[in-house]
Amino acid sequence: MTSENINIGLIGAGGNTRLRHIPGFNAMNGVTVSAVCNRSLESGQRVADEFGIENVYGSWEELIADPDIDAVCIGTWPYMHCTLVLEALEHGKHVMTEARMSLDSADAHAMLDASRHYPDQITQIVPAPHTLNLDKTIRQLIGNGYVGDLISVDASITQGGFVDREKPFHWRQSRDFSGFNIMGLGIWYEAIMRWVGPASSVQALTRITVSNRKDESGELQIISVPDHVEILCEMFSGPTMHIRFSDVLGHAPGNAVWIYGSEGTLHVDGSNLKLYGGQRNDEGLSEIDIKPELGGTWRVEEEFINAIRGIEQITHTSFQDGVRYMEFTEAVTRSAQSGEKINLPF
Repeated sequence: MTSENINIGLIGAGGNTRLRHIPGFNAMNGVTVSAVCNRSLESGQRVADEFGIENVYGSWEELIADPDIDAVCIGTWPYMHCTLVLEALEHGKHVMTEARMSLDSADAHAMLDASRHYPDQITQIVPAPHTLNLDKTIRQLIGNGYVGDLISVDASITQGGFVDREKPFHWRQSRDFSGFNIMGLGIWYEAIMRWVGPASSVQALTRITVSNRKDESGELQIISVPDHVEILCEMFSGPTMHIRFSDVLGHAPGNAVWIYGSEGTLHVDGSNLKLYGGQRNDEGLSEIDIKPELGGTWRVEEEFINAIRGIEQITHTSFQDGVRYMEFTEAVTRSAQSGEKINLPF
């Protein structure tokens, strides 16, 4: 399919699809976003009118069955991802699916197995984007011995403020829609995996500070996804890791990840996405410049299309890596519920 036009069908056209995916596909030669199916025919038509998309479908089944569609971009909530990926692959489509990968690790494994059953079809998960410009530099520094032997990774991610009991219900707060995904935990864990690899065990404590919230219609909805987690991990690469992830810590310091080793320390400042480091004989930390050849940027749609055309392979993000972060997020809940350490992989 190197020279042929590639027709993309959108299933779910939320913010990320409109902000990144449609413009990304439209910027590429020989690629056409030719169909859309959204939550309603009316909302799908609005997206089609905004972006000049020719075909609007009332159901995802119709879109997937269209023989003129070569690939689908899935932008629904996680509870639909497994069903849509499996159906799309069975209909011969290449698949890009929004993060998070799925509801749980069982669905993630089913998706991975299906992708292996159809090896000629490309599968991709939209990657965690925030550290793309830092990832290669961090891996190189660790690989070249800048920090020495890894001892500890400490991550503190706060994406809210004080407890807000009046904040409306969000679908991510329902396990029915979001599964074992907790806030942005999987995205940050995916980034950390790029630097130091996956966890071998997980112990966790979680809290839900507000038990129910009103939805847009005024009805009370039960909150089933934690808004504060504390996680302690052992890593296959040697260090321990502590993650605090919270939506309810007022006046908390900015997002940060610290990587401590026997000879040096790295600090990822999540507020400005800059990298700092210092070694044993340094007086303190200083900013580490990112060399142009090691920088990274958003090129998700380009990577997907290039993989379809046989130009490159998917690295951001593969279904295999998606399974790893889905197992991790599920292990967090399993540990919190059981009070036990959960070993990985399942």
